[in-house]
Amino acid sequence: MAGVPVDPLGFWGIPTASIDWCEQNYAVTPWVAEIWNTTSSLAMVVAGLVGLSMRRFAREIRVAFGLLVLVGMGSIAFHGTLRFELQMLDELPMLYLVTWLVWLLVETGPARRLGSWFPAALLGYVVLATAGATLNRGDAQFLAFHVSFGALEIFCLGRVTWLALRPENRPVRTWFALGLAAYATGIVIWFVDLKACRWVSVTLPAHGIPNPQLHAWWHVLVSLGFFLLLSVVSFDRLRRRRAVSPALLASRSPA
Repeated sequence: MAGVPVDPLGFWGIPTASIDWCEQNYAVTPWVAEIWNTTSSLAMVVAGLVGLSMRRFAREIRVAFGLLVLVGMGSIAFHGTLRFELQMLDELPMLYLVTWLVWLLVETGPARRLGSWFPAALLGYVVLATAGATLNRGDAQFLAFHVSFGALEIFCLGRVTWLALRPENRPVRTWFALGLAAYATGIVIWFVDLKACRWVSVTLPAHGIPNPQLHAWWHVLVSLGFFLLLSVVSFDRLRRRRAVSPALLASRSPA
């Protein structure tokens, strides 16, 4: 791409995404809008690929890890360009992943607990949420996506907590505790980066402290937390299906 004229704002021009995160754009190279947020997105790709490589995970668990890979790739495209259309490559896979997890966490056994209405309801939710995320712009888009995604995310975290606290899932309590701690810490620093951007990007550097790139750390922590929490879900599903004994499962730590 040598010789291609570079916009003064960077190769990708003025951001069209509904959110511009608290990282100085094009600070390192004119080709990448947010270098730290872009490179840290590789954590999701790596976590997803590691999960895909573990054959002891059931097929439906590996589907979730595959969706995580897509989220990571979309996040790289989004943060690298800050273009709205590539933002959708990040956010829509996130929405589809969390919807898939809702199904996994409700239909936990080999036999379907609920009727065909449940997947139909999830499909309808996804269609409406996709419309809200893609048809809106600016703050309305940001709100539409995070409300629709966040509602399912909260349900999933609550459901995983309920599963982990069951006596028969005691062998994976450590995975759960570490995973929840990493995920929760990631959410907290994501919120700080969002709401205290001036403090992070202006006040701290004025006192000689560089921008800690909290959104980038969110990528890393959420990837770790997701891997561990999904391992808890995998343990529970395999235990219920009697595919392997709990003792064998406990000896096969994903670490």
